[in-house]
Amino acid sequence: MKKQLKRRLKRTQYIFYQETLVDFKDHLWSFLGAFFGIGLIAFLQSQHFSEIENVFLIGSFGASSVLIYGAVNSPLAQPRNLIGGHVFSALVGVTAYKFLPDILWLSASIAVASSIVVMQITKTMHPPGGATALIAVLPAQKIQELGYWYALSPVLSGALILLIVALIFNNIPKGRKYPHQIRQSKYVHMRRMLKKKD
Repeated sequence: MKKQLKRRLKRTQYIFYQETLVDFKDHLWSFLGAFFGIGLIAFLQSQHFSEIENVFLIGSFGASSVLIYGAVNSPLAQPRNLIGGHVFSALVGVTAYKFLPDILWLSASIAVASSIVVMQITKTMHPPGGATALIAVLPAQKIQELGYWYALSPVLSGALILLIVALIFNNIPKGRKYPHQIRQSKYVHMRRMLKKKD
């Protein structure tokens, strides 16, 4: 029991130590990835839409950038989560708007709450997906006119752009690897731990 507690204490100290390290190279690559990811989407937006019709550059892409460029090892930042979380949430948001177009407080609540459950069921949890669902019900005429096309463009196309940039910039420096692979031994260990809890 004492050995187990000491081991856990050492592991906790190591995690806190790792979290407080400042790695300027890592910060640089996070900056470059986010700059080029969002920059590419914004550039395409400016080429194809007027500034008033700001539909291609949605706010939830900023939150996704934090995850996929700044927290590359997070399970929430992996490609399946990025793409699935945004697309499923967009579909849920559009559906909520279609059924309750005139009751914003209810359509917004249903959109976000349902998108969380859908992401849990599909194992595509990506927190910015909640914002993607919310954007679909907000009173923005251009997005509402898109209907279910909203899930394809801007959501899917924008998420794919972010993913392509992440695959490039997150794999250039040593020590960064994206998508993050859970080693088989870690996976087996996690399953054993879960079985013990049951």
